[in-house]
Amino acid sequence: MRADAQKDDYIEIDLLRLAKALWHRGWAVVLAMLLCGAAAFSCTYFLITPLYKSSALMYVNNSSFTVGSTSVSLADLSASKTLVDTYIVILKTRLTLNEVIEQAGLGCSYEELRDMISAAPVNSTEIFEITVTSPSPAEAERIANTIVRVLPEKISEIMDGSSVRTVDFAVQPSSKSSPSFTKNVALGLVAGMVLSCGVIVLLELLDEQLRDEEYLTQTYDLPVLAAVPDLLKSGEPSRYGYGGDYAAAWRGKS
Repeated sequence: MRADAQKDDYIEIDLLRLAKALWHRGWAVVLAMLLCGAAAFSCTYFLITPLYKSSALMYVNNSSFTVGSTSVSLADLSASKTLVDTYIVILKTRLTLNEVIEQAGLGCSYEELRDMISAAPVNSTEIFEITVTSPSPAEAERIANTIVRVLPEKISEIMDGSSVRTVDFAVQPSSKSSPSFTKNVALGLVAGMVLSCGVIVLLELLDEQLRDEEYLTQTYDLPVLAAVPDLLKSGEPSRYGYGGDYAAAWRGKS
């Protein structure tokens, strides 16, 4: 085999051709976006359970200082911030949450209640926020306020010299926190656009038909020796299926 006959295999992608294919099949892209958007809306409305969040705020109180004292030091404040993480651990213990279940009259297990609760410091301060997520807004409020009552007692039983104080009680949420119809429908529209464009591009890349002379000469760098004319482009088709001009010429020869 000659060396000049050996060539690396590669695929040349005509971006202009792909852009034209997407433009001509724009209706399919729009249709896919509408279908996926409608599917996302239906799933969000019928299949996803709405959730509500209710939050309470608590303050870490270190017995080594008082809030109004002028002797408060940075070390005391740092110790209070460190206690936040400790209190959050105590909050999610089985002993604390079982007490919350009993006082709130809940019908869930310790593991289920633990998954409903989240807690985190507020802007790196000594105040931390307890958030309860539930399908029922009234239940979310009841659980959060029960935690506010139970947690100080549990902390005082475990740690000497430290406690927490309530900054703000939880209130019943008036609107759901999730799911978001706008977000899910937007994701559905984007998914429909991406999928439809991907299918169109894939079909175009797999299409090996030669539709015109220009594509043949530009893609394969081969001369055109002959071309079959489109007989239906000129005149009315005859009863044999040929174009009018070619059919007339054929009848004149016969």
